[in-house]
Amino acid sequence: MKLLYEKSIPGRRGVQPCTHDVPVSINLSADLLRQEPAELPELSELDVIRHFTELARRNFGVDTNFYPLGSCTMKYNPKMAEACAALPGFADLHPLLPQLACGGMLTQGALQVLYETDLLLREITGMAAFTMQPMAGAHGELTGIMLMAAYHRRRGSKKTTILVPDSSHGTNPASAAIAGYEVVSIPSTEKGIMDVEAVKAVLHEGVAGLMLTCPNTLGLFNPHIKEICDLIHSVDGLVYYDGANLNAILGKVRPGDIGFDIVHLNLHKTFATPHGGGGPGAGPVGVAKKLVEYLPVSLVVKRDDGAYALDYDRPHSIGYIAPFYGNFGIILRAYAYIRMLGRQGLIRVAENAVLNANYIMHKLKDAFDLPYPRTCKHECVLSASRQKRENEVRALDIAKGLLDAGFHPPTIYFPLIVDEALMIEPTETESKETLDSFIAAMLELAQIAKTDPASLHNAPVTTPVSRLDETAAAKNVHVTADLAAKG
Repeated sequence: MKLLYEKSIPGRRGVQPCTHDVPVSINLSADLLRQEPAELPELSELDVIRHFTELARRNFGVDTNFYPLGSCTMKYNPKMAEACAALPGFADLHPLLPQLACGGMLTQGALQVLYETDLLLREITGMAAFTMQPMAGAHGELTGIMLMAAYHRRRGSKKTTILVPDSSHGTNPASAAIAGYEVVSIPSTEKGIMDVEAVKAVLHEGVAGLMLTCPNTLGLFNPHIKEICDLIHSVDGLVYYDGANLNAILGKVRPGDIGFDIVHLNLHKTFATPHGGGGPGAGPVGVAKKLVEYLPVSLVVKRDDGAYALDYDRPHSIGYIAPFYGNFGIILRAYAYIRMLGRQGLIRVAENAVLNANYIMHKLKDAFDLPYPRTCKHECVLSASRQKRENEVRALDIAKGLLDAGFHPPTIYFPLIVDEALMIEPTETESKETLDSFIAAMLELAQIAKTDPASLHNAPVTTPVSRLDETAAAKNVHVTADLAAKG
């Protein structure tokens, strides 16, 4: 497809500026004025419309296709929540408007949304209070570790170490390291869960805490989680809940009830808000009662007169970790989603997510290897190690083949403890018919891997761009001279 500049025809135009009778007065010095006309593409309105429409048709998203990206949870975003976020009373607000007095009539509704979202997330997770400031899951992780450090620092504890499972998200050890902690990885058992005996073996008074996803990145729930939390608490450590997979246990288990002290939530994963593209995002962090005083400023409170206000009087707070109140538009979408579904609806989210993942796992377990053959939660992890061993077809080849079948590939090569991993998360929003189509495509690819493996090495062949060397593209970015000259 040609670039917009390459389609330009000198003299062609799509708009005709209106004449005006407003006098022109320019007080800029000559050296600040453009000496030559801007080099802009010259196209008709129809040319421009067709160009961007064609680009839009090449986009791949949940609104157009199944997107089983394990761990990242690319789920459908209900348009009702989008409509709420677009309401002028919310969308047109400026964060510097007064919270009370004459401007309060404009901002009280937004403050109420923040306040009530806090209350809803407390009920869902069993935490004592939330901050809405973190602007992504990883940002929430760092916030949680900073809260952990503030707690230990005030108690005079010399804590140096954070424990993480070997199946953790990569951001867990990264967040701990950024906060200045030494990271110790705990191996998984043959059942795919954190080894309790391995935790005991490395536990000491210098352990500040444990970061854990539950269910983990294999989609497996650890039945020993309460025992693990008790072990960490025995050395005055704190237990951090990576809330990436909360959608699997909504209404079934509350992290706070089984011993977690800190929780971050990826609103896009559990509560259906937009995801990706470097933003927007939101990763609210909830804490147990003993950590509330360390939460970032400010917090929304409800005064005795019923008005909502911002509380900055928090002497032990870790301070600001984001401008203003976080990504309000994302929090608003999550609030609308929770209110729309209610308690029973959120429970059904978890039940359907688990049902869909197990359905896919059982339909595909004979065609691909299943490293941990047990009931999973919201996602299942298969392996293409058999295809690699027998026909030199790797998980990457299966993923590229799915593109030709019209499906976005699942996450591959993660978690790292699974060879040739295929990490599939259908979410609760997909129908059985969609799942059956995806399963049929996966089974066909498993057959092609036996009969015509070379064709998968060349996939995809139906997409606008064929297979790329992603590593080389990332390391050797090349912009042509023409494009660079045109900005």
